[in-house]
Amino acid sequence: MLATGVLCCLGLATYAQTNDETAGVVARVDPLAAHSQLVQRAEQEHASRSLDRSPSAQAAAPTTAAPSASTGPDADPDVRAKKKPAEPAPVAGLTRTQMRNAEVIVRTGRDMGVPRRGLVIAVATAMQESNLYNLASGVIPESQRHPHQGLGWDHDSVGLFQQRSSSGWGSVDRLMDPEFATRQFLGALEQVPGWQQMRLTDAAQAVQVSAYPDHYAKHEWRASEVVDAVLSTGR
Repeated sequence: MLATGVLCCLGLATYAQTNDETAGVVARVDPLAAHSQLVQRAEQEHASRSLDRSPSAQAAAPTTAAPSASTGPDADPDVRAKKKPAEPAPVAGLTRTQMRNAEVIVRTGRDMGVPRRGLVIAVATAMQESNLYNLASGVIPESQRHPHQGLGWDHDSVGLFQQRSSSGWGSVDRLMDPEFATRQFLGALEQVPGWQQMRLTDAAQAVQVSAYPDHYAKHEWRASEVVDAVLSTGR
């Protein structure tokens, strides 16, 4: 039995030595396998570094930018709306409705190329004539069929500037459009010689021919504040 145990131990030792030698032989006779493992490991490390550098590489490459999801033609309208300049907040004691009407006057005047002085005169005039509300006439049913913000009773006068169709300012339906009414007023103002050097109340009166020619003056400072508020938004 002792001899048998010794032989078993010797056999196990020989087997272990043989396996170690075999492993060594495999390593010596199959260098391609080892080399393949090293190459694979190197490629993996290189790929990781390249992934880290990819944003910089992309930024450096000249490309044509695709439309942003927030500004492209298929963008959500709510997202596009956020990109627009903010609506001017009411100033000078105006309501939101009055401020929007003043904004129409200012934007229309800017489109026409009218200087700031003309915009102030127009807003002050509308403040006096209609309190900056688009008024229909209580005696002209036709005017009430158009969008309006109250009724006036000064003969057949309508709109922001209380212009009269019977005096040649335009048709009732057109005069109820704040943009058209503004164009009519500013177009007439620009025909007044030297209007830019006149007092505001004189320039306004030259267009309106009001029974109260001096009443426009009291609105000048408020009109100036309103115009500056609208212009500051860039709308």
